[in-house]
Amino acid sequence: MKTWVKAVIFDWAGTTVDYGSRAPMGAFVKLFQSEGIKMTIAQARIPMGINKWDHINALLSLPEIQTQWLKIHGKSHTDVDVDRLLDIFVPMNKVSILECGQLIPGVAALAKALRERDIKIGSTTGYTRELLDLLLPIAKEQGYEVDVFSYSGDTTLGRPSAQMMIKCARQLGLENPLSFIKVDDTQPGIEEGKSFGCWTVGVAVSGNTLGLSLEELEAFPVDEADRLKNVARVNMQEMQPDFVIDSVADLLPVIDEINKRLDLGQKPNSYNI
Repeated sequence: MKTWVKAVIFDWAGTTVDYGSRAPMGAFVKLFQSEGIKMTIAQARIPMGINKWDHINALLSLPEIQTQWLKIHGKSHTDVDVDRLLDIFVPMNKVSILECGQLIPGVAALAKALRERDIKIGSTTGYTRELLDLLLPIAKEQGYEVDVFSYSGDTTLGRPSAQMMIKCARQLGLENPLSFIKVDDTQPGIEEGKSFGCWTVGVAVSGNTLGLSLEELEAFPVDEADRLKNVARVNMQEMQPDFVIDSVADLLPVIDEINKRLDLGQKPNSYNI
């Protein structure tokens, strides 16, 4: 029996919704501002792709943030501090999701095309179930609905482990990683796909790597916008996905190419089974 692509597992912010992955970043900056700590968007992006508890913990461990924390609290942060900050963060992120829940251009058309090809759609995310429950109906109203999903806290380990991918595969009743594609805009998300042993596609322009909203990107002169896009592509390529695209609007030709490679017996570089 031929092995062809049967499922695509997508990330959310920066991959299918929220061009530039702005929602989580704004919420993280506001969270730390509420604690009297100055943080830039660039700093907030550093751990992007992991679950939100680990993200907050990683931010607190950044030297620039740690110094401010010690000055305010007189001691290093603890797990209790991270728990408290996460409780504050979730409602902040809810507001951000409502503000930035618009589909990235091309997502609805891609979802329709995948359905026509009988390719299943899934998602893994660093969002909690509470946040995902807010996002799912917003996306559905715009024409994007997933068949299966896994979220932060749904498995023992999050990204970059393969546990969320494995859970999605089991829900779909599919066993062969070669028939899966993982599409993501962050290093942990790409590593998640590699850990599973499937094909990986890195999204360079619409997501965390470039980190600009569509309006911000289009405000640049064409030459400067092209330069920024090229930098983002190079940065994404350094994460070593099997393919790099600007946004998911470019995914269908990649699926065709993967099917050709599967016909030739080729495997992704990460294939480990």
